[in-house]
Amino acid sequence: MKPLILVSNDDGITSRGIRHLVTVMKQVGDVLVVAPDSPQSGMGHAITVNNVLRLEEVDIFDGVKAYQCSGTPADCVKMARHFVLKGQRQPDVVVSGVNHGSNTSISVLYSGTMSAAIEGAIEGTPAIGFSLCDYRHDADFSHTEDYIKKITQQVLDKGLPKGVALNVNFPAIKSEPIKGIRICRQANAKWVEEFDRRVDPNRKPYFWMTGSFVNFDKGEDNDEWAIANNYTSVVPCQFDLTAHQAIPVLNEDWEILG
Repeated sequence: MKPLILVSNDDGITSRGIRHLVTVMKQVGDVLVVAPDSPQSGMGHAITVNNVLRLEEVDIFDGVKAYQCSGTPADCVKMARHFVLKGQRQPDVVVSGVNHGSNTSISVLYSGTMSAAIEGAIEGTPAIGFSLCDYRHDADFSHTEDYIKKITQQVLDKGLPKGVALNVNFPAIKSEPIKGIRICRQANAKWVEEFDRRVDPNRKPYFWMTGSFVNFDKGEDNDEWAIANNYTSVVPCQFDLTAHQAIPVLNEDWEILG
């Protein structure tokens, strides 16, 4: 029996990245798509609690059952598992992307692409988020095909540790092929935001968030280094955000405990 693959994303169901991912996944197994009906970039792990959710079956991908959802990427995975597939066979793997832009380092926390993958992991399903580190409108996804297929097949064959999702980033296409895959840690880097104050036609102020990405990490075992050196980066991520190393420190130092 072919594996059942749930595909979602955050760029929306009509994006080039998800079309590329569906094409590759059809070579691996049976595909179901549940994805946002509009772009949801930067939504993180948001879910819809103060509005209705709408779900509509759409004929977008040849030979693939697909639904567009009005909610977030996390909503899409929840809807797929608990409504579309309710009482039926559940996915063998959740794949999200391919995101049009990087999700390395701290961006994983803001990423809608990775929220779909993390939601899969929360539900106990092996999951992968794929991103291409190229923001150009005409970005070329073609060089990622073999790597997407190989990584997905490895996850299907060997599984993942409980509660883990993979954050996979591909470098932009270059004159030379990708050098290979590096299993990495998340780089110590962050966005330094600035807020540009502007005035609308009604003379009311509004703000546009800008800023720059700053990499503090000098190591060669992180995702930023891998991408800069033309490797595919694979970072295992978890939804348990507990800082376990801080527990004994707080227990020892805090005077209000007792």
